[in-house]
Amino acid sequence: MKFFRLDLLTLLISLFILGSCKNQNDIGLPGNDQQISGTLVVDDNIIVNTVEEEPVITTGSGKIPLASFNDNVLGETNSSIAASIGLPGDTSNTGTGVSYTLPTGVITTDSAILELPYNDGFYGDSLTSKYNISVQQLTEKPSAVQAYYSNKVWGHEEGVIGSRQAFNVRPKTRVKVTDIVKGAADTVRSNVPHIRVPISTAFINEKFFGASAAQLANSIVYQNAIKGLYLTLQRSQSSQAGGVVMLNLNAGRIKVYYRTNNSGTLDTSMVALPIVTSAYAANITHNYTPAVKSTIVKDDDNITQSSDVFYLHGGSLRAKVSFPNLEKLFGTTDVSKVVLNRAELVITPEANTTVPYVPLPQLTLYRLDIAKQRIVLPDANGSSQGALDAYYFSTAIFGGRYDQTKQQYRFVITGYIQRLLDKKLTDYGTYIAPIDTAFLVTSPIPITSTIATAARTIATGSKASSANRIKLNIIYNTTK
Repeated sequence: MKFFRLDLLTLLISLFILGSCKNQNDIGLPGNDQQISGTLVVDDNIIVNTVEEEPVITTGSGKIPLASFNDNVLGETNSSIAASIGLPGDTSNTGTGVSYTLPTGVITTDSAILELPYNDGFYGDSLTSKYNISVQQLTEKPSAVQAYYSNKVWGHEEGVIGSRQAFNVRPKTRVKVTDIVKGAADTVRSNVPHIRVPISTAFINEKFFGASAAQLANSIVYQNAIKGLYLTLQRSQSSQAGGVVMLNLNAGRIKVYYRTNNSGTLDTSMVALPIVTSAYAANITHNYTPAVKSTIVKDDDNITQSSDVFYLHGGSLRAKVSFPNLEKLFGTTDVSKVVLNRAELVITPEANTTVPYVPLPQLTLYRLDIAKQRIVLPDANGSSQGALDAYYFSTAIFGGRYDQTKQQYRFVITGYIQRLLDKKLTDYGTYIAPIDTAFLVTSPIPITSTIATAARTIATGSKASSANRIKLNIIYNTTK
């Protein structure tokens, strides 16, 4: 009998809690276990606008974009890559103890192939678009110990030393490659998905097999002499959409297949010139459509007008958001007596903008401190910046992932809104931004701009005619 009464009591409490919210679907799971009932108010008087990201450091990014993409809504994105190449066996940029001795005899270069392994994150058209890659020689060397930003323009020679024409991007398809086995039959192996670009044998003969002994004795000297490679991607036809290809250049290399003739004794072999780890960078440019440009505002402290639509684009566009109506949400109630049980920011992509290009799978939300430095919100502070915050539960509860069923992003920001109301924090700038597609639900929450995601989201802002405009759902109680 005791168990029956307990179950009945639990059911009645649950019904009371659910009934206290006007729309439980709009709120989701509670984020504060001290209070789970209260009054629901919705703030849809939010100011949100598109602002441009600052240039992003691209040096040695684990995912680096090579791009030729014409998004029919956003406009044109292009990305070229500058990469340093080292001597065989050198995967660092120190040059210490790294040298190469040329084979004896007469050397004949049969072929040279630049291997560019894919990384996760292709964005664009992989079905109908075909691509061309061009390789040129740099006139300046990328360094692994210097930071290069996305607006860095790289000097290069005009002549093309390698190219591949009219190929399809296949980031999930393994590639069969014939490996030369000395003293045995050649072997066909299935390698990781990558792009294969033929390189001029004349270039290899001059710059590698024709290099001086001094250049081959030290990897740094060799890199200074050869500078490196400049890679560009083009759409085979300008009418095609194209895309953004993510590469893993830490595993990139030029494989050189050659023969030696030593007094009539013939031998075949292969040697690999690696792309030097972290000694590469991207130059990324965007030419947005007039519709997008018209929504971009200067990032300052005096933004009072809100946009009907805002744009989020990896490494390029973010949104500044503010809540000017907070203190008016509670009517005549003294704000100092308001206790928030849950505050949830809801963001919805604009209708008909999620096809054919899917929205960003993950967003982040952060604020600026008084020095205009990025800092996590209290609800996202899993001890990554200071002590664990009392409002932090987990990155999963904090949110930001795109819900394909509801077609929404949700952030639980109870702690941040409560402290704004209590005047314990000042809003020096709050931002919604893309983060890497490989983001896992772990702490800390990423807040830095990244080139590792090329996706975009076109979201509904303060459009009065839309039920999907950005909004802040708040459940609260008042103290006596």
